[in-house]
Parts: sequence; structure tokens; C-alpha cells
Amino acid sequence: MQIFDTAREELVELELNQVARIYTCGITPYDAAHMGHASVYVTFDLLQRQLARHNIVSTCVRNVTDVDDDILRKAREIGANYLDLAAREMAKFDRDMLGLGLSRPHAEPRATSAIPEILSMVGDLMDKGFAYQVDGWVYFEVAKAPTFGKVSHLPRDMMLELAAERGGNPGDVRKRDPLDFVLWQPSLPDEPSWESRFGPGRPGWHIECSALAMRELGPVVDIHGGGSDLIFPHHECEAAQTEAITGGEFVKHWMHVGMVCLDGVKMSKSLGNLVFVSDLLETATGDEIRLAILSHHYRATWDWTDELLNVAKDRIKRWRAAGPGAGALDEVSVALDRDLDTPSAIAAIEHSVSKGNGVWETAKLLGLDLEAS
Repeated sequence: MQIFDTAREELVELELNQVARIYTCGITPYDAAHMGHASVYVTFDLLQRQLARHNIVSTCVRNVTDVDDDILRKAREIGANYLDLAAREMAKFDRDMLGLGLSRPHAEPRATSAIPEILSMVGDLMDKGFAYQVDGWVYFEVAKAPTFGKVSHLPRDMMLELAAERGGNPGDVRKRDPLDFVLWQPSLPDEPSWESRFGPGRPGWHIECSALAMRELGPVVDIHGGGSDLIFPHHECEAAQTEAITGGEFVKHWMHVGMVCLDGVKMSKSLGNLVFVSDLLETATGDEIRLAILSHHYRATWDWTDELLNVAKDRIKRWRAAGPGAGALDEVSVALDRDLDTPSAIAAIEHSVSKGNGVWETAKLLGLDLEAS
């Protein structure tokens, strides 16, 4: 089975044992799940289903960022406790993912559950000389990580631009280098705070995933991924800080999912140009939404439109009417083994249906239950 490895920049054969350790970055639960989220998690659900066909069991961990700037800002705006906000939004998220036919992850740990592990990692980075402290802030020093950039392969000017867009704050005058990133920071008076040797505060963004991945899966992850907007700075920083501690490779395969747009602009909570899964589930089945997502290759960036859902609804109707059978099963399996090539898989099913073959069994490879729907 092959996937495109982001760090290697090429299609590679997966190097896995009988249990695949998978880590996918989860949501910051301060708003409802949108189609960008759905695309990522449907992709990783499909990956695990295909691995299972090769008798590989997946241990998938999907974190919950329940303490960071975004959720604290939203909690402040609505006058809610940040943990209450997270609990409410996670309940909605779980319902949405269940509606799309996703299996539950092996573990769904919260960032706040890993404060001891985070503090231990930050302490190790300080002790090893990879981090420095200024006024209660602790930063990772990228100059001490010679392989920094190996995940994203971006030039420095692009790194600085993306860091500014994505919360990296390269203009922070406390930093030795604008690309240095926060490991620990002082809390504002109305924010949660934990005691530490660096002073009271809370974790930075990137350190939580390193701590949770190592706690739940060990020092090496087989497949790590998420949306392509996480390649830099999040995953680049994760790799740097984790490997600074372990001295070895953190991730065997990096896998990233393209962005979902609306009218050509990436869906994002900050812009508010969102299509929510919960809204779609009021007029469409999970299978129909899932098929609309899978009509695009997972690495592509694409636009969500109502027409995509209409096409998916028509396909589900015709495929269901075709009845039981395993038409195009081999072709679909081969397509999915080739970097989860869902457009080719769907085309093979369409061709088989046009010849009068039943495809209920084949559709299960895409996570579709035509018999139940």
C-alpha cells in the first residue's frame, strides 16, 4: 500500500508492522465541525479501513486541543468556562463524526490531560540546551535543530509568512530568532494556569501533540497527519522538539489532506466561510456527504458546492438500486492501495453499475453501507 509522504515528497510504500500507530491532529473545540474537518477525518477513517484489509490493526490517536488562544478567546467572549465550552463542542463533534460513519479513535486525549508530560518535555528541552527562557516564556531555539524544515521543505521567507498567519508571532522581540516557537507561556489573569519551574502559565500549541503522541503511542509514530495547513508550523515544530528529546526519528510517514474551500477561499473559523457537517446532516445522509468528500483525491484542494452533494445523492441511489454484489472490488482495492485514489475507485464502481453489477460489498471499501441506507 502506498501513500504520498509529505516529508519525503514522493509516493512511498508504507513501512508498517501488524499494528499501525497513527496520530491525527484533532480539533480545537470552540465551534462546530465543518467540511474541512470532515475531509481530514474521513480520509484517516478510510486509511484505517484499507489497512484492515491488509490485516493491519490501527491504533489511532486524535487529540483535543482544549486549551489554547482560540478556545480561551471564545470562552471569554461568551462568558463560559473553557472546559465547559470544549465539552459542549466535543459532544457535537462526536455526533457529527458518527453521522459520517467514522469509527471512534483508539484514544482522544485532551491537551489538559498532559500537563505533567508537557512540563517534563519542556524541562528536558531546557536541560539539553534546545530551549531558553525569557520573562516566564520558554522558546524552542530552531538554530539548535539542524533538520528544522525537513517536513515542509519551505524557504525561510515562506516560513516567516506562514508563522505570522498561523499564530507563530515572528515579531515577538523576546525571541532569539523569529522562527523560534513557544513551549510554555505565562497565562493572562483570566486564563487557566499551572505551576512550573518556569513560572505559572500554560503550554504552547505544538508541545501538546508531541507529549500526547509519545504518551499514547511511544517515541515513534508510524503515520502522522492532518490538514495540509498544519505542515508548517505545527508539524515542523512537533518533529523538531520531539526529535531533540529522543534523538531519533519521530514519524515514519507524514500524510496531509488538502484544504476544502468555499468560493475559492479556504474554509476557516476566522473567516466564517464554513459549511457545517451538522447542517448537511439535516438534509443528507452520512453516506451521501462522505461520498461527496471522497469524490476528490484527499491531497487535492477543492471547492464545496451543493452540486457535489446532489451528484453523491444520485450515485448512492443508483448504487443502492444495483443491489448486492462485489462488482469492481479488485479495481477499487487496487485504487485505494495507490495513495487512496478515491476518484478512480468511484469511477470503477460507476462503470460496474453501468454494466448491471451489484456493488454493495464494494461500496463498503469506501465506508458506505448501502444496505443500511
